[in-house]
Amino acid sequence: MTLTSILVVAGALVGIGVWGALAQQTFVMVLMGIELMINGIILAAAGFWAHSAGGGPQGQVLVIVAMAVMAVEMAMGFALAVASLNALYRDVELPLVHAEGGLKLYRLGPGG
Repeated sequence: MTLTSILVVAGALVGIGVWGALAQQTFVMVLMGIELMINGIILAAAGFWAHSAGGGPQGQVLVIVAMAVMAVEMAMGFALAVASLNALYRDVELPLVHAEGGLKLYRLGPGG
């Protein structure tokens, strides 16, 4: 694969991630969009490393650190998803993200 094709795929991942982060209302979906952006950045960094550094270990360390950050972000997203599903059955307030007001709480369930 050429560096150009790797960067095109990385740019597409970042673009889809930006759209996903800006177009969604729930916090978990925003985190999924951010994860796609991080995937694109990791792919671009790995592509630059493979084509410029000649395969030195510095690029590998960068990719591993970025993957560790992504794993923590995924764990937070899954925890929020489980908490959201749990809240649906307990009739509690959930955080939703809206462009005009930031983070607001909305009551779900009967009467909400």
